Amino acid sequence: MFAVAAIALLIAMVIVLIRVFRGETLYDRVLAVNAFGTITVLFIGVLGFLMERPDFLDIAMLYALINFVGTIAILKFFRYRAIGDIPRKDPEEEAAG
Repeated sequence: MFAVAAIALLIAMVIVLIRVFRGETLYDRVLAVNAFGTITVLFIGVLGFLMERPDFLDIAMLYALINFVGTIAILKFFRYRAIGDIPRKDPEEEAAG
């Protein structure tokens, strides 16, 4: 039963990869990459169950965290064109010019 789930997840990964490369907008592609990461987390969990390795769940949780932070960083970069803090102007400079 879990082997069938693993195969279904692999098929879903292929479908999502097609969406990554054929996405119409940037946000479609970012959403597809995020979905790919989520499916990968599920696949790691199922694979850990099939191989009787419960430590794979720790790896899956870490990968989920990296996937979430990476998605937020990518979206912030494409919105502000910077990863770090955005330099703000002085209120006096804005009033003057």
